Amino acid sequence: MAPLLRNLAVAFGLLVSTGRNGVSAQTTPPEAQGLHSLFVAAGKLFLGTATETNNFNDSAYLAIANNKNEFGLYVPENSQKWGPIQPAPKQFVFTSPDAVAAKAKANGQLFRCHTLTWHSQLPTFVANGTWTRDTLAAVIQTHISNVMGHYKGLCYSWDVVNEALNDNGTLRDSVFLETLGTDYIPLSFAAAALADPTTKLYYNDFNLETIKAKADGAVKIVQLVQAAGVPIHGLGFQAHFRVAQTPSQASLVATLERFTTLGLEVTFSELDIAQRLPANDTSLQQQARDYVTVVASCLAVPKCVGITLWQFTDKYSWIPSTFPGLGDACLFTADFAKKPAYSAVASFLAAASTTSASSASSTGIAGAVSSSAALTNESLVLATAGEPGTISELKSGSSPFATMIMISGMSGLLWPVVLAVLFVL
Repeated sequence: MAPLLRNLAVAFGLLVSTGRNGVSAQTTPPEAQGLHSLFVAAGKLFLGTATETNNFNDSAYLAIANNKNEFGLYVPENSQKWGPIQPAPKQFVFTSPDAVAAKAKANGQLFRCHTLTWHSQLPTFVANGTWTRDTLAAVIQTHISNVMGHYKGLCYSWDVVNEALNDNGTLRDSVFLETLGTDYIPLSFAAAALADPTTKLYYNDFNLETIKAKADGAVKIVQLVQAAGVPIHGLGFQAHFRVAQTPSQASLVATLERFTTLGLEVTFSELDIAQRLPANDTSLQQQARDYVTVVASCLAVPKCVGITLWQFTDKYSWIPSTFPGLGDACLFTADFAKKPAYSAVASFLAAASTTSASSASSTGIAGAVSSSAALTNESLVLATAGEPGTISELKSGSSPFATMIMISGMSGLLWPVVLAVLFVL
């Protein structure tokens, strides 16, 4: 009887949304609604994916990537980087990123732009040039002015400076640092603000979520730019994680909030969660929990605007070629099948959006349960990887379901949620 109650509870809890004036059934299962649509319903701006023109001849890929309900934002994976887009002085090649931008526009998706000042993938003329402060500053300004000018008004955001830090929080050695010192960072942001005042300007880096010293360094970069009186609007956390090594939700939230308190919005900008190959059922279920942890962390931080996957399918993931022995990092297999992690995220977001809608329509609980931020990975373990769950798992953190039930006095508004926890009573 317990398994039957459990299945009924999850089904009702995820498929029914309630309102003060009645009950409306969600006839579309979470997986069919699309992750972007579910994320927006839960209160966020986008869930997107990196893509590139070499993927565009794959019809099975495009059938998923072009679905705005699935992905609400595109970012070019490589073609906007300095080397590909300006391989020689003042010779700009916009063909590939233009194609990505055009497809995003045709699909009604946002377009995020990546990246401007970065030590890697530089053309030879920059990496091996002989520079003075004035000549290199002029090259940076020319590059940013032309590239951002070409895409003016099209980009939701730009990664202005990318990966400027070592893991110990010091600035990474580069032609920019060697010639200009720390000035190259505010100089890049100033040039970007001048080139397109309408877009959001980001600093973007990896391991900020896992290495405190590096996050400390990123705080200093933000403060450096702000002290120069130059706009900086956001911080991109690349979120290249490994299965079973993904930080906890509490840790991720605390790290994000270090930067929102500085006045920035934040995003997980290049999310994937790699596993040791070959993957097995255990690692796939852990990957599902890890993905939900990241999504839940963004939901819990009001100024986390969205998440971008660094490719959605293992077929085009960068992980195996860069980290031999690791892979299967994406939400879809190489054959475009949805993994347990996809199902976990979809179910979690469906529950989150239902809670958000209910609290928005109910003044009785609005003050105590004001948004989907109340949902936690621990409290939604049943709706994630399809595992049975236990009372101890549900009680490992405060349960928003139990909180809502107590606040509402078993209100009719929340009867689907009540069903979702019947089996633990």
